[in-house]
Amino acid sequence: MIGEVSVASATAIAGYDIFRDQTWRVSSKPRRLYGIDAAGSTATGDCSFNVFIDQYDVGSIYNLAAVWPTKDHVVPCKGNAIPAGATLAGIMVTAPTANPINVIVY
Repeated sequence: MIGEVSVASATAIAGYDIFRDQTWRVSSKPRRLYGIDAAGSTATGDCSFNVFIDQYDVGSIYNLAAVWPTKDHVVPCKGNAIPAGATLAGIMVTAPTANPINVIVY
C-alpha cells in the first residue's frame, strides 16, 4: 500500500488535490501504482477524481461504495511507474455530496 486518505466533503471540492498534505504523495524511491480504492460520499458513483503522476493523467476514479473502501472495490492499474521524486495527485472532478471521500492507493 502506498497510502490512504479521508477528506471531508466540504473540503473535497472540484479542483482540490485530495492527496495534498500527505507525506506518501512523493517518495525518494521509485514506486508502482497497482490500484486505487475509493469510497464515500452519499451514493455509489456520485463523485470522481483524476489521478496524476506529475503531469501524466493516469485516469478517472469514481467512488465504488458509499462507506469505506475494501479490496472488493479496487480499481486495478497497470503497475504505472512512479519515478523517484514524482508527485502523485488526486484532483477532484465531481465533489462528494455529503460524506467524506475515502481513498486507498496501492
